[in-house]
Amino acid sequence: MREALNAEVSRETSSTAATATVSPPSGEVRPSPAGNETPIARAAAAALEVTGRRASKVWPRPAACRVITIANQKGGVGKTTSAVNLAAALAMHGARVLVVDLDPQGNASTALGVDHHHQEDTPSVYTVLTDGVPMDDIVVAAPELPNLYCAPATLALAGAEIDLVPMVARESRLRRALDAYDKQQFDYVLIDCPPSLGLLTVNALTGGEELLIPIQCEYYALEGLSQLLHTVDLVRSHLNPDLRISTILLTMFDARTRLAAEVAQEVRNHFGELVLSTVIPRSVRVSEAPSYGQSVLQYDPGSTGALAYTEAAHEIAKRGAKGGEA
Repeated sequence: MREALNAEVSRETSSTAATATVSPPSGEVRPSPAGNETPIARAAAAALEVTGRRASKVWPRPAACRVITIANQKGGVGKTTSAVNLAAALAMHGARVLVVDLDPQGNASTALGVDHHHQEDTPSVYTVLTDGVPMDDIVVAAPELPNLYCAPATLALAGAEIDLVPMVARESRLRRALDAYDKQQFDYVLIDCPPSLGLLTVNALTGGEELLIPIQCEYYALEGLSQLLHTVDLVRSHLNPDLRISTILLTMFDARTRLAAEVAQEVRNHFGELVLSTVIPRSVRVSEAPSYGQSVLQYDPGSTGALAYTEAAHEIAKRGAKGGEA
C-alpha cells in the first residue's frame, strides 16, 4: 500500500512540476507548453504564475478582526481542510490568525500540531462553552507556524450538545467568550464546525460575522444546503443579525469529470459573486499533510492543493481589505 501511495504522490508532484518553468533572470513564472495539455495542468500553471507575481507583495489586512464561520452540515466537503489551509496561507502572509476548533473530532487541532488528546489535562473549547473558562486560558500557538493560533477541541466536546441544553443563553456562549476575549489582536478568527446543525454549529453561527460554505464538486453537493441556509436565516432573525454569507468555496474539484464542472457552474449560477474564482482540486498532498501535523502549504508548498489554497486565501484577504487589492 505504501508503494502505491508513493507512486500516486510521485505522479501528482511530477504533474505539478511540469506545469511551469522559472526564468532565472527575472523570476517570472511561465507555463510550459507540455504543462498546458490538461485542465489540471493549466489550473496549476495559472496558480503558480499568480503566486509568483504576488510572492514579494504584502497581502491586504482587514481594518478589524474578521470572524469567519466555516460550516456545512454535510460531512467530507473540506471544512476542516479549508479552515486549516486558509489559516496557514493567511498567517504565512503576515496576518495573525486564530482557528477555533468546534469539531469534537479535533481534526483542525491535529492538523495544526496542537496536542489535544489528553482531555483531562487540556483546556479546550469544551471548558469555554460549558464552564465559562476564558479563551485566554485555552488559546495556544501552532508550534510550526508563526502568527497562527488554535483554540483546541477534545473528545469531551462530543458531550457539549447535551451539556448545553439546560444552560442559559446556550446558543450564544461562544459569542460571549469571543466578545470577552481580545480578538482584535488577530486579523482573522476562523471557526471550524462539525458536520451537523446542532448547538455547536449554532454557537459558531451566532459567534461569527461571516459564513464561508465549502461545497464539494460532486452530485450530493447541494443536498441539504437549503437546510443550512434556513438555519442561517433563523440565526440571523433571532440571534445574530450581523451574520452574512460572504464566501462560497468549491472543493474537491476533479477536472477529469464533466459532473464536477456542471456542479461548479450550478453553484456559480446560484450564488454569483459569493463564489471564489479559485477552485480547490482533489490532491493527495492535501490528504497527507494532517498526518504530519502540518498544513499542505508546509508539507508540500508546490503542490496543486497548496497553490489553490494560497490563491483562495488571497481572494478572501482582498474581499475584506482595508487597503484594497494587493
